[in-house]
Parts: sequence; structure tokens; C-alpha cells
Amino acid sequence: MPHSRRLALGAVVGAALITVPLTLNAEASIPPPESGWTTVFADDFTGGANTLPAGSNWIIDTGHAYPGGPGNWGTGEIQNYTSSTSNLSQDGAGNLRITPLRDGSGNWTSARIETQRTDFKPPAGGVMRIESRIQMPNVTGAAALGYWPAFWALGGPYRGNWWNWPAIGEFDIMENVNGINSVWGVLHCGVNPGGPCNETTGLPANRACPGSSCQSAFHTYRFEWDASTSPQVFRWFVDGQQFHSVSQNQVDATTWANMTTHQGYFVLLNVAIGGAFPNNNSGTTTPGPGIVPGRPMVVDYVTVTTRGGGGGGTTTPPTTTTPGGGTSAYNTIQAESYGQQSGSITETTTDTGGGQNLGALANGDWAQYPNVDFGSSAATNFQARVASGAASGVSGLIEVRLDSRSNAPIGSFAVGNTGGWQSWRTVPANISAVTGVHNVYLTFTSGQPADFVNLNWFKFVH
Repeated sequence: MPHSRRLALGAVVGAALITVPLTLNAEASIPPPESGWTTVFADDFTGGANTLPAGSNWIIDTGHAYPGGPGNWGTGEIQNYTSSTSNLSQDGAGNLRITPLRDGSGNWTSARIETQRTDFKPPAGGVMRIESRIQMPNVTGAAALGYWPAFWALGGPYRGNWWNWPAIGEFDIMENVNGINSVWGVLHCGVNPGGPCNETTGLPANRACPGSSCQSAFHTYRFEWDASTSPQVFRWFVDGQQFHSVSQNQVDATTWANMTTHQGYFVLLNVAIGGAFPNNNSGTTTPGPGIVPGRPMVVDYVTVTTRGGGGGGTTTPPTTTTPGGGTSAYNTIQAESYGQQSGSITETTTDTGGGQNLGALANGDWAQYPNVDFGSSAATNFQARVASGAASGVSGLIEVRLDSRSNAPIGSFAVGNTGGWQSWRTVPANISAVTGVHNVYLTFTSGQPADFVNLNWFKFVH
């Protein structure tokens, strides 16, 4: 975020109806860390109404720049950050609100905070997660043109230097502009301009929020730095669904070392107004004439947790897979998180939890999920969440194969019409005992050419 002058990465905002729905005021307790994980930082924002967040946890940034740093925070954003509770306050209901405001002269104010600590990183050989549950400013269309909320992290050596970006690294965990229903995850690294992270754009990915829009509901945004694998991997998630990853071997050794061998990272939350990213995603100069002030970003909690190194414990790996990322066979693996596929489509699902499913699966289609770890205790059962609106007499097999599509299936089950293409049921099947790490192939076989099944998720069971 501090130097993001990115090119347009998603939908371009054109003429749109102004919608100003009410902000949801929902609080959820910080989820307890999973087995084997340790909480190293947490703030639930449970202070009294109209109070600032705890100074023991947070620094409040003010003005238009760090003293001696790039103007307009390096991005062209126009607001003045303040420590006023009008812009930054706990609401007495377990949330922090960052609210951009505009005065009668057209001047904007907002807020930006960053953790006191600058040492968040995984233990050697371990994993770190940075997570927050956030509702983006609940504003869309012309009324949102110029809003730029963000949850992100900067390399610790940036503090006090202000000119060593992007070499020290930046993880944009949640960014959004102009009220678009999308979350962006971005890595910034290397040199500017260009370099292995293609600065100033960075290495981005974006997707719509699962289920409810990003603006109308809370969603959980998480960044994971996995140093337990070789090569190491950065992963981005929304509501537990992975949508981006960058592997260590995608950048050169010096670039990786410059952003991973320093003391660690600090975490930031802010709502900017205007600047290069909203400009480039709208094709106009923002803020636009129809922008409406006073729509807060609402933050339920922020946590940093770690697992592993010398600490032992059992990790619960990510719930999805991407090439090179890997996952546990015993977690729920989202069907759309394939590494490779042939013949399928992705579509929004109405199944519990929302997100997407693989659709239009027919004879000869397949999907590959790389580096699935079955561990040393054998899996003997396969479960899949399926739906089918296939015509009478149309059915087929979902088959599980390891390491090659030409290998014999280790298990399969037949599926026909379940009552509709979004009428979901979980179907189990026995499989030959399997241990170790494998590329898992799901293949779809039918005696008819018609589509016969949709797939939402699958997992293995001991």
C-alpha cells in the first residue's frame, strides 16, 4: 500500500447506481488458535465506545507522510490522517472503526494505524499467519469512487528509513478500491521500477468475496508465510479460501533474502482516499464527484499466530491447494483450488460456506491437486461434496488417482441426479490405503457425453 501505484487489476468502475446500505455491526470473538499454533499478537478492540485503540499495541500515523518520507504516503492518496476519534475509534461493541470524513472545504481526513511491534515472522522452519475479520466500507458505485481500505504488512526496516521500499517487502493482505466486490492480495519486493515483483504493480491476485459481498458483510482475510516447506511459500486467503500464492523460487535469492531475513514485519490498517490504485481501477481521477464520506472500515480483530520451528505441535495446513503450495489430505480441499484442470468451469455455489464449485464435469474431464500430504498414517476413505442435475439415465464416476491420470484409480464412487445442480450431498468412498505426498487427480468418467456432476470440495479420512 505505501507505494502501490498499481495498474488496473480488476473491474473498472464506470457509471453505477449509488447504493448506501447500512453497515453491519457484528462482533465475533477471536477464534482460538488451532492445535499446535501459538498466538503472538491479538487485539479484539473491546475498549469503550469512542476510545482509541490500545497504545501498547498500535501507533497512530498522522499527516500526509512519515516525517522525511515520501509525500502522500508514496501513493498519491489525498487524505490527512488524524488521531481524532471521529476518524479512529473503538465502538464499544468489539470493533474498531476507521472512518474517512470530508469537511465543508472538501478536505478529507481518515486514519491509519500500525503495530508497535516490527518482528512478526515465522519461527525457523515454521509458519506465520496474519489475520483480521473486516467489513470493508459499505459503499458502492459512484458513492465509493476513491475509497481505498487496506490491511497489510511492511518489512520492519522500513520504519525510520522510509526509502528502502520495496526491498524490505510488503504483504497486502486485503486491499480494495472504489467499492468493487473484490479483495486484492499483493506481494511487493525487489527494486522499483520493474524487478521480480514487477513494481510498482507488484505480484497481485484478486477475487470476489465468498457469499456476501466484501462491502455488505464481514469476511476473514489471512496471509500465511510457510517456512516449513522448501521452497517457502506466501499464501493469501479470504474466508479460508486460498486465492493467491507466491513461491520462493519465483524470485531471485537476493530478493527473497532481503524481504525475509530481517527482523520481521509490522501490520497496518487504514482507509485512504484517492491515489493511483483507485485512479487506475476507474480510469478517472479520484475521489469522484459522487463520493460519499463517512463509511467506515469495521475491524473485528487482528491476530498473528505461529506454528512450528522447534515448538512441535500438529499443524492444520491451508484448506486449499495451489501449485507448489501443498495441503493436508485431511483438510477440506476446495475443488476450485486445482493446480491444473481440463473441461470444467467454476461458478458461485449456494452450498453452505459459499465460494465456488467446479461445474460442467463430464466424461474425460479432470482436475489435479499438487503435493497433497497424506502423512504416515494411511488414508482409507475419500469424501466429496457433489451435486447433480443430470438427466434421467445420466451418471458417472468420480475417480481418485495418484501422481498420473494414467494410473489406476485408488477409489471411486458413482453419482447421478441429486435433485439439482446446487442440491449438495456428501458422498463417501473407500480407497486403497495411501501415505506420503502425492499429486491427486480427480477424473470424471461416464458412458454418456452429458455433464453429470458438480464438485464443491473433497477430503480424505484415516
